[in-house]
Amino acid sequence: MNNSALEIRHLKTLLALAETGSVSQAARRVFLTQSALSHQLKQLEEHYGLALFERKSQPLRFTLAGERLLALARELMGKVAAAERDLARLRQGEAGELRVAVECHTCFDWLMPAMDAFRSHWPAVELDIVSGFHADPVGLLLTRRADLAIVSEAEAQPGIVHQPLFAYEMVGIAARDHPLADKRAWGAEDFAAETLISYPVPDDMLDLVRKVLAPAGVNPARRTSELTVAIIQLVASRRGVSALPFWAVKPYLERGYVVARPIGTAGLKSELYAALREDDAKLAYMQDFLATVRETSFATLPGLSVL
Repeated sequence: MNNSALEIRHLKTLLALAETGSVSQAARRVFLTQSALSHQLKQLEEHYGLALFERKSQPLRFTLAGERLLALARELMGKVAAAERDLARLRQGEAGELRVAVECHTCFDWLMPAMDAFRSHWPAVELDIVSGFHADPVGLLLTRRADLAIVSEAEAQPGIVHQPLFAYEMVGIAARDHPLADKRAWGAEDFAAETLISYPVPDDMLDLVRKVLAPAGVNPARRTSELTVAIIQLVASRRGVSALPFWAVKPYLERGYVVARPIGTAGLKSELYAALREDDAKLAYMQDFLATVRETSFATLPGLSVL
């Protein structure tokens, strides 16, 4: 066993497989083709003479051998990341400021756990959320009132760079006894005669409107609420229908409050990016914050995919 076949790249692959549950998604996460990642796994399996995960399982399930290597990957890669943070502190210093602005109401579901993890990595970095909802968070970057903005589109702008975070599915939700609950998937026409309940944001910030309804010329009646739980309650009371991230509605689906259906045959995918000033993009604590957001989100939120 002195000549181990394991390398850091293998450990990263195992972690990506565990976090995404998919060979194709894991390959995108570690910047490999699917065939290259499959070949890497096959080499490991041949070396140890054991299968590492169960083929044809969805999501992917590790065997006992795979779980053992996955535990090693989590332990060692955590130590590697800690050592690299120590080196970055020696090079750039430990202190800094990171003020985060968000344009989405459901961002706090995944942002708070990521911030908690980040604080333990960089205790001397002043981490804060710019209070309130912001329709133009990138404008806060340009006026230096924020240092990072969470946005749904990577629109090119001088002095601003965008880093992908993750993609997720938006689902249509209705009361359990609503006629649309009997449909396997909803199209734009299904919203025409309904009241659409959404957050009070401009239409160009609602992916359902921007990507599905507006192109089809559908403009349903509207009602708004600031709170996810209030939207769920209105939907459950048959005051209308809504479209929300799957991760945000999953707890309510499990309790049977509402039902969720895909929007379109392929589902409605939304994206999230981190926008930051170009001169801040290489800061070690900034890069670690982005990595922490991705890691904690994939570990805790259902149904994410790699951008």
